[in-house]
Amino acid sequence: MSNHYYNAEDLAKFGNVAEYQKEMADKFFSYYGEVFKEGHLTAKEKSLIALAVAHAVQCPYCIDAYSSDAFEKGYSESQMMEAVHVASAIKGGAVLVHGVQMMNKVKEIGM
Repeated sequence: MSNHYYNAEDLAKFGNVAEYQKEMADKFFSYYGEVFKEGHLTAKEKSLIALAVAHAVQCPYCIDAYSSDAFEKGYSESQMMEAVHVASAIKGGAVLVHGVQMMNKVKEIGM
């Protein structure tokens, strides 16, 4: 038994989610593949975006996968960390802007 929730080995088992619902998994993986194809954005650009989003949603499997992918596609460590900081700023800002909702509610109930 492991002492943590996430096992790096599980990333390689991602495709196994089809075992319990093949039709939906097939649709997801088809969509996923389409999303990461060259389009208006390059596959390289999408990789850096995915790395930033992986940090924002705090998915260790995605962080592992897209750290490797972005590095292999030629991004430097400093570029990758800058993308992580962008994700952090957006996520932090999203938390703070919801403070306005709290302020509105407190003003409403305080009247």
